[in-house]
Amino acid sequence: MQELLRFEDVSYAYEPGRDALRGLTLSVAAGERVAVLGSNGAGKSTFFLLAGGVLTPAAGQIVFEGEPVRRPTDLSRLRRGVGLVFQDPDVQLLAGTVEEEVSFGPMNLRLPESEVARRVADALTAFELTEYRRRAPQYLSGGEKKRVTLADVLAMQPRLLLLDEPAASLDPAHARQLEGHLARLHRQGLALVVATHDVDFAWRWAGRVLLFQGGRLAADGAPETIFADRALLAGCGLEQPVLFRAGRALGLDPLPRTVEQLEQAVGKERNTP
Repeated sequence: MQELLRFEDVSYAYEPGRDALRGLTLSVAAGERVAVLGSNGAGKSTFFLLAGGVLTPAAGQIVFEGEPVRRPTDLSRLRRGVGLVFQDPDVQLLAGTVEEEVSFGPMNLRLPESEVARRVADALTAFELTEYRRRAPQYLSGGEKKRVTLADVLAMQPRLLLLDEPAASLDPAHARQLEGHLARLHRQGLALVVATHDVDFAWRWAGRVLLFQGGRLAADGAPETIFADRALLAGCGLEQPVLFRAGRALGLDPLPRTVEQLEQAVGKERNTP
């Protein structure tokens, strides 16, 4: 797979002598589904802000699509190619209407009006927001606001999407809807990196897990490998996913990622003579 983003020994400190991120080296390829885990203060949000071009490294280098990010023009290229969705949608929503909100980014790219209109219409349709286009986003529900922030970044046509706790404050129905949107975005070719505290979601959804601890990358690997290491998880304040534990207890191979897979596997076991 083509590499999109690479961190080379990147560090960042909000205060002198107190690194929020230390010596981070990793890469993200096109089409990946990556879950970022770790306790509060582990470095997840700092990683996202650096990857999205909001912060610049104190040390080390960021490379996007094979080119180092060094000059203001490089930073602009990074911000166009990497979409960042914050945990709290109210931080991101500033315009008077949903349509104005979604059009803001493409307009700043100085695209032709026809192209801006096309991107906005496509994004609103993709997230079922067309009927809300004249509404003020501040007065929408939490799930609707989250969809507007997703439409925001989709209109910029990024190659990599970073989502910080996207299911926070969502009820189960809206959380399932969000997962459906993530699946569709992935089918469209976007690389997705999601910071979450929900190990069950990470097990169900991710193809790769990054585990942060104390500003460092503690582990980077397949979910099966990361979640098998109880000592590592405990050191990072995490537990094994419920379906991972259930599958292990029942001796299932492969381990189920969804309840439906668990039910199917158990059904087969019962029907085996």
